[in-house]
Amino acid sequence: METRSRAETFIGFAMRTGKYKIGMNASATLKRAYLMIVCKSASENTKKDAQKLAGKFNCPLIETVTKTLEEIVKRENAKVMAIGDKALSKVILENTEKDFIARV
Repeated sequence: METRSRAETFIGFAMRTGKYKIGMNASATLKRAYLMIVCKSASENTKKDAQKLAGKFNCPLIETVTKTLEEIVKRENAKVMAIGDKALSKVILENTEKDFIARV
């Protein structure tokens, strides 16, 4: 059985509560995002777009390192994810460990 990092577990919680959007266009429809996650396999243009969106929301952007976002959220072609819950975003950021890196 594959092991999940603490951050992945909290991403799962965000998904169960419905406080997330997957995809660039869907993420842009949120009124407020507290954390943006971009996949390591996303194109440079997608990463730049995610960075702009994180700037719009004034929230941190992290990038997957050990797994693709697709593997974490179990959705085909998932490259960008926005978390719309402040508390879960904070906990995810506190538990990023080696599985995610901050993008500046």
